[in-house]
Amino acid sequence: MNCIIIEDQLPAQRVLEKYISDIGSMNLIGCYADAMESLEVINSGKVDVVFLDIHLPKISGMDFLKSLTSSPSVIITTAFQDYAIESYEYNVVDYLLKPFSFQRFVKAVSKANKKQPNLGGASPVVSQETEVLDEIFVKVGYDFVRVRFDEIFYILTDSDYTELYFKDKKVLSSESLKYWQGVLDEKKFMRIHKSYMVNISKIVKVSGNKIYLEENKTIPLGRAYKNDFLKLFKKIT
Repeated sequence: MNCIIIEDQLPAQRVLEKYISDIGSMNLIGCYADAMESLEVINSGKVDVVFLDIHLPKISGMDFLKSLTSSPSVIITTAFQDYAIESYEYNVVDYLLKPFSFQRFVKAVSKANKKQPNLGGASPVVSQETEVLDEIFVKVGYDFVRVRFDEIFYILTDSDYTELYFKDKKVLSSESLKYWQGVLDEKKFMRIHKSYMVNISKIVKVSGNKIYLEENKTIPLGRAYKNDFLKLFKKIT
Protein backbone atom coordinates (compact mmCIF):
# COMPACT_ATOMS: atom_id res chain seq x y z
CA MET A 1 0.00 0.00 0.00
CA ASN A 2 1.20 3.50 -0.83
CA CYS A 3 0.93 5.87 2.10
CA ILE A 4 1.70 9.44 3.16
CA ILE A 5 2.23 11.09 6.53
CA ILE A 6 0.69 14.46 7.44
CA GLU A 7 2.39 15.43 10.71
CA ASP A 8 4.17 18.64 11.73
CA GLN A 9 6.15 17.25 14.68
CA LEU A 10 9.47 15.74 13.57
CA PRO A 11 9.70 13.12 16.36
CA ALA A 12 6.22 11.84 15.51
CA GLN A 13 7.11 11.83 11.80
CA ARG A 14 10.19 9.73 12.48
CA VAL A 15 8.32 7.22 14.61
CA LEU A 16 5.75 6.75 11.84
CA GLU A 17 8.50 6.46 9.22
CA LYS A 18 10.19 3.75 11.29
CA TYR A 19 6.95 1.85 11.83
CA ILE A 20 6.09 2.05 8.12
CA SER A 21 9.56 0.85 7.08
CA ASP A 22 9.16 -2.16 9.39
CA ILE A 23 6.06 -3.25 7.47
CA GLY A 24 7.19 -4.70 4.17
CA SER A 25 3.84 -4.16 2.44
CA MET A 26 3.84 -0.37 2.90
CA ASN A 27 5.51 2.21 0.67
CA LEU A 28 5.91 5.76 2.02
CA ILE A 29 5.66 8.20 -0.89
CA GLY A 30 5.48 11.51 0.99
CA CYS A 31 5.68 13.26 4.35
CA TYR A 32 4.04 16.66 4.90
CA ALA A 33 3.97 19.14 7.77
CA ASP A 34 1.23 21.15 6.03
CA ALA A 35 -1.92 19.26 5.03
CA MET A 36 -2.60 21.50 2.02
CA GLU A 37 0.74 20.51 0.48
CA SER A 38 -0.48 16.91 0.28
CA LEU A 39 -3.54 17.68 -1.87
CA GLU A 40 -1.84 17.10 -5.21
CA VAL A 41 -0.62 13.62 -4.37
CA ILE A 42 -3.95 12.68 -2.71
CA ASN A 43 -5.90 13.83 -5.78
CA SER A 44 -3.57 11.82 -8.02
CA GLY A 45 -5.17 8.63 -6.76
CA LYS A 46 -1.81 7.07 -5.93
CA VAL A 47 -2.31 7.13 -2.14
CA ASP A 48 -3.95 4.21 -0.35
CA VAL A 49 -3.50 5.32 3.27
CA VAL A 50 -3.02 8.70 4.97
CA PHE A 51 -1.62 8.99 8.50
CA LEU A 52 -3.16 12.27 9.62
CA ASP A 53 -2.41 14.37 12.70
CA ILE A 54 -5.15 16.63 14.10
CA HIS A 55 -3.20 19.71 15.26
CA LEU A 56 -1.54 21.11 12.14
CA PRO A 57 -0.56 24.61 10.93
CA LYS A 58 -2.94 26.60 8.67
CA ILE A 59 -5.71 23.99 8.71
CA SER A 60 -6.49 21.31 11.29
CA GLY A 61 -6.53 17.66 10.37
CA MET A 62 -10.29 17.41 10.90
CA ASP A 63 -11.03 20.49 8.78
CA PHE A 64 -8.76 19.12 6.07
CA LEU A 65 -10.57 15.78 6.20
CA LYS A 66 -13.94 17.53 5.93
CA SER A 67 -12.78 19.43 2.86
CA LEU A 68 -11.97 16.31 0.87
CA THR A 69 -14.66 15.15 -1.53
CA SER A 70 -12.97 11.78 -1.83
CA SER A 71 -9.97 10.42 0.00
CA PRO A 72 -7.88 7.31 0.66
CA SER A 73 -8.22 5.38 3.88
CA VAL A 74 -7.32 7.67 6.79
CA ILE A 75 -5.69 6.68 10.07
CA ILE A 76 -5.75 9.56 12.55
CA THR A 77 -2.70 9.90 14.81
CA THR A 78 -3.10 12.37 17.65
CA ALA A 79 -2.38 13.03 21.32
CA PHE A 80 -5.99 14.13 21.87
CA GLN A 81 -9.04 11.86 22.00
CA ASP A 82 -11.63 14.65 21.67
CA TYR A 83 -12.21 14.03 17.96
CA ALA A 84 -12.77 10.26 18.03
CA ILE A 85 -16.56 10.43 17.85
CA GLU A 86 -16.55 13.14 15.17
CA SER A 87 -14.21 11.05 13.03
CA TYR A 88 -17.00 8.47 12.57
CA GLU A 89 -18.57 10.80 10.02
CA TYR A 90 -15.59 10.61 7.68
CA ASN A 91 -13.50 8.05 5.84
CA VAL A 92 -11.48 7.08 8.90
CA VAL A 93 -10.18 3.56 9.42
CA ASP A 94 -8.74 3.92 12.90
CA TYR A 95 -7.91 6.46 15.59
CA LEU A 96 -4.46 6.09 17.18
CA LEU A 97 -3.88 7.96 20.41
CA LYS A 98 -0.24 8.98 20.89
CA PRO A 99 1.94 7.46 22.08
CA PHE A 100 0.98 4.17 20.42
CA SER A 101 2.97 0.96 20.16
CA PHE A 102 4.12 -0.76 16.99
CA GLN A 103 1.63 -3.55 17.68
CA ARG A 104 -1.24 -1.05 17.82
CA PHE A 105 0.04 0.56 14.61
CA VAL A 106 0.06 -2.82 12.85
CA LYS A 107 -3.54 -3.41 13.93
CA ALA A 108 -4.61 -0.09 12.36
CA VAL A 109 -2.75 -0.85 9.14
CA SER A 110 -4.41 -4.26 9.02
CA LYS A 111 -7.82 -2.56 9.08
CA ALA A 112 -6.76 -0.30 6.21
CA ASN A 113 -5.50 -3.29 4.25
CA LYS A 114 -8.81 -5.13 4.66
CA LYS A 115 -10.67 -2.06 3.47
CA GLN A 116 -8.69 -1.58 0.24
CA PRO A 117 -10.85 -3.81 -2.02
CA ASN A 118 -13.96 -1.83 -1.01
CA LEU A 119 -12.59 1.71 -1.39
CA GLY A 120 -15.12 4.11 -2.81
CA GLY A 121 -18.24 2.27 -1.70
CA ALA A 122 -17.67 0.90 1.75
CA SER A 123 -18.81 2.57 4.94
CA PRO A 124 -16.04 3.85 7.16
CA VAL A 125 -14.81 1.36 9.71
CA VAL A 126 -13.67 3.35 12.70
CA SER A 127 -12.29 2.23 16.02
CA GLN A 128 -12.11 4.40 19.09
CA GLU A 129 -9.90 1.81 20.75
CA THR A 130 -6.86 3.43 22.26
CA GLU A 131 -4.00 2.04 24.29
CA VAL A 132 -2.86 3.46 27.60
CA LEU A 133 0.91 3.12 27.60
CA ASP A 134 3.38 3.43 30.42
CA GLU A 135 6.33 4.34 28.24
CA ILE A 136 7.28 6.09 25.01
CA PHE A 137 10.28 6.36 22.68
CA VAL A 138 11.69 9.89 22.55
CA LYS A 139 13.89 11.03 19.67
CA VAL A 140 17.29 12.14 21.01
CA GLY A 141 19.77 13.05 18.30
CA TYR A 142 19.82 10.13 15.89
CA ASP A 143 18.48 7.69 18.45
CA PHE A 144 15.15 6.77 20.03
CA VAL A 145 15.36 6.54 23.81
CA ARG A 146 12.77 4.58 25.78
CA VAL A 147 11.23 6.63 28.57
CA ARG A 148 9.09 5.12 31.31
CA PHE A 149 6.48 7.56 32.56
CA ASP A 150 6.67 6.44 36.18
CA GLU A 151 10.41 7.24 36.25
CA ILE A 152 9.92 10.89 35.27
CA PHE A 153 10.26 13.30 38.19
CA TYR A 154 9.23 16.47 36.37
CA ILE A 155 9.16 18.12 32.96
CA LEU A 156 10.55 21.58 32.23
CA THR A 157 9.80 23.53 29.09
CA ASP A 158 12.44 25.65 27.38
CA SER A 159 10.80 27.56 24.53
CA ASP A 160 9.82 24.93 21.93
CA TYR A 161 11.58 22.10 23.75
CA THR A 162 11.03 20.16 26.95
CA GLU A 163 13.45 18.50 29.32
CA LEU A 164 12.37 15.29 31.07
CA TYR A 165 14.08 14.95 34.44
CA PHE A 166 14.74 11.58 36.06
CA LYS A 167 16.56 10.42 39.18
CA ASP A 168 20.02 10.83 37.70
CA LYS A 169 19.57 12.06 34.13
CA LYS A 170 17.53 14.26 31.83
CA VAL A 171 16.24 13.72 28.29
CA LEU A 172 15.69 16.55 25.82
CA SER A 173 12.48 16.31 23.79
CA SER A 174 11.40 18.48 20.87
CA GLU A 175 7.76 18.06 21.91
CA SER A 176 6.00 20.95 23.68
CA LEU A 177 4.71 20.91 27.25
CA LYS A 178 1.20 20.93 25.80
CA TYR A 179 2.01 17.70 23.99
CA TRP A 180 3.04 16.02 27.23
CA GLN A 181 -0.15 17.25 28.90
CA GLY A 182 -2.08 15.39 26.23
CA VAL A 183 0.00 12.22 26.51
CA LEU A 184 0.46 11.78 30.25
CA ASP A 185 -2.24 10.65 32.67
CA GLU A 186 -3.68 13.82 34.25
CA LYS A 187 -4.21 11.92 37.50
CA LYS A 188 -0.49 11.22 37.75
CA PHE A 189 1.07 14.32 36.19
CA MET A 190 0.01 17.91 36.86
CA ARG A 191 0.88 21.30 35.44
CA ILE A 192 2.10 23.30 38.43
CA HIS A 193 3.80 26.23 36.70
CA LYS A 194 3.85 27.82 33.25
CA SER A 195 7.10 25.92 32.67
CA TYR A 196 6.69 22.76 34.78
CA MET A 197 4.76 19.51 35.05
CA VAL A 198 5.32 17.17 37.99
CA ASN A 199 4.90 13.47 38.65
CA ILE A 200 2.65 13.48 41.72
CA SER A 201 4.06 10.19 43.00
CA LYS A 202 7.48 11.83 43.38
CA ILE A 203 6.26 14.64 45.66
CA VAL A 204 7.56 14.56 49.23
CA LYS A 205 6.03 17.82 50.46
CA VAL A 206 4.63 21.18 49.36
CA SER A 207 5.81 24.26 51.23
CA GLY A 208 4.91 27.79 50.19
CA ASN A 209 5.62 28.14 46.50
CA LYS A 210 7.97 25.17 46.31
CA ILE A 211 7.43 21.48 45.68
CA TYR A 212 9.96 19.10 47.18
CA LEU A 213 10.51 15.81 45.36
CA GLU A 214 12.38 12.62 46.07
CA GLU A 215 16.17 12.67 45.58
CA ASN A 216 16.34 16.22 47.01
CA LYS A 217 14.88 17.81 43.91
CA THR A 218 12.94 21.08 44.22
CA ILE A 219 10.76 22.86 41.67
CA PRO A 220 8.62 26.03 41.82
CA LEU A 221 4.85 26.10 42.29
CA GLY A 222 3.39 28.90 40.19
CA ARG A 223 0.97 31.27 41.90
CA ALA A 224 -1.54 30.99 39.06
CA TYR A 225 -1.58 27.18 39.42
CA LYS A 226 -1.33 26.88 43.21
CA ASN A 227 -5.01 26.82 44.21
CA ASP A 228 -6.07 24.33 41.54
CA PHE A 229 -3.03 22.17 42.25
CA LEU A 230 -3.65 22.03 46.00
CA LYS A 231 -7.34 21.18 45.55
CA LEU A 232 -6.64 18.34 43.14
CA PHE A 233 -3.54 17.19 44.99
CA LYS A 234 -5.56 16.74 48.21
CA LYS A 235 -8.21 14.72 46.37
CA ILE A 236 -5.66 12.44 44.71
CA THR A 237 -3.52 11.88 47.79
